[in-house]
Amino acid sequence: MKTVTLNGEYLTLEEVQEVAEGRARVKISPSVNRKVNRSRNFVEKALQHGEKIYGVTTGFGFLSDQVINPSQIEDLQRNLIRSHSVGVGPFFDEVTTRAIMVLRANVIAMGYSGVRIEVLKQLVEMINKRVHPLVPEQGSVGASGDLAPLAHLTSVLMGEGEAMFKGEVMSGKKAMKKAGIPLLTLKAKEGLALINGTQVMTAVGLLALLRAERLCKIADIVGACTLDALKGTLSAFDRDIQRVRPFPGHLAVSKNFQKLGRYSKIAASHKFCSKIQDAYSLRCIPQVHGAVRDALAFVRRILEIEVNSATDNPLIFPDRRKILNCGNFHGEAVAFALDLLAIAVSELGGISERRIEKLINPALSGLPAFLTSEGGLHSGLMMVQVSAAALVSENKVLAHPASVDSIPTSADKEDHVSMGTIAARKGREIVKNVENILAMELLCATQGLGFLLPLQPGIGIKEAYHIVREKVPPIKGDRRFSEDIQKIQSLIESGELLHHVERVVGGLR
Repeated sequence: MKTVTLNGEYLTLEEVQEVAEGRARVKISPSVNRKVNRSRNFVEKALQHGEKIYGVTTGFGFLSDQVINPSQIEDLQRNLIRSHSVGVGPFFDEVTTRAIMVLRANVIAMGYSGVRIEVLKQLVEMINKRVHPLVPEQGSVGASGDLAPLAHLTSVLMGEGEAMFKGEVMSGKKAMKKAGIPLLTLKAKEGLALINGTQVMTAVGLLALLRAERLCKIADIVGACTLDALKGTLSAFDRDIQRVRPFPGHLAVSKNFQKLGRYSKIAASHKFCSKIQDAYSLRCIPQVHGAVRDALAFVRRILEIEVNSATDNPLIFPDRRKILNCGNFHGEAVAFALDLLAIAVSELGGISERRIEKLINPALSGLPAFLTSEGGLHSGLMMVQVSAAALVSENKVLAHPASVDSIPTSADKEDHVSMGTIAARKGREIVKNVENILAMELLCATQGLGFLLPLQPGIGIKEAYHIVREKVPPIKGDRRFSEDIQKIQSLIESGELLHHVERVVGGLR
């Protein structure tokens, strides 16, 4: 199994995913011990000198003016975790929880948190031994970071809360005991350090982004299938067109379509037809799919920075002999990026639904109505477009930016918040919806291609057709199409469809 080394500097989005999905273990870089220990020693010395430090010798938020007796510092940290464990709703799945944990560990590995190395080692042990705290999805406004969900995660380090271990839900204390991991008594600053940060919104957003990036390639494959099924032209994908409006995403999409549509006998059959140009949902695929790519490239840059950023408060700078109160836990940058992800990916679904309409509407497609040869007795794929339309409309609601909202919390001390975790969760749901919409389009497109046989589509399109046909037979009469959609969605989500098509045409951009 691959090992990912944490040093707080070079963690990649793909490495987070590998750990989250259980394909990699985690270890701490030797350089981390010195950084973490120096930071912790500086905190200890400040305590010895009687310095007033937010959240260490004071209360939290509005209560930060309350000075805490040194004898109650451990109680302060424990009470913080207990009082902030107020999350509700469904729990994050294990993959997301593991992503949150590795991101939190990487922040501590940077050496600005002021916690003991034992805290980091315990987090790493929990990841490697697969102790997964049950973390509710709802309850974070993304202000001082993801306070409520991270408090639920931290509870298990203390032997409280609940966790999943070896497929069984149990108390945090029991899970840690079964895994052979000693419990922690949180010392000064440690509870605060574990819950200040954007790791929940970043983890959810990161996993959604990686899924969305793959979905961009899938959208090109599916769109190319529809283009051939509708006897559309590749002329709108000519490189010269993109050269005079040189957005990187536009060029990438055009290159993909040239690969996918190569050697299409269908395209050759209507080369000299009377049609001048295609509808926007076909002709403007480079401009729409490409813009989605460029938007996601921006999201990636933001998350790559955030993954390796210190998001605690206060931050400890032992080399400069400073303990600085700050707002690095505020999720605005991530919230903006994930709102953009939601908007961009929803457009992949919107244009896909329009292509579905072109496929099933005989006035637009030249194919049998609703792609059934026995219309009337059979309804064919009529309702597939309706289902896609429902998901598109749902995405329009979900794509409303979360980051434009703010609500004061903590007696107006935290008077502006990011709503970044809500943005992340909405983006994740949109990605799932668009996977289903594209599965619906591919169901329709492959059925349409079947009506054009024996004319053969482009080589990449032909491969996609065959992969679908291995799971979903041609539609002879009405059946439960939801089962077909699910099978195609599984081909998309698993990466199987993309793998087989790229094996034939080469890597897609």
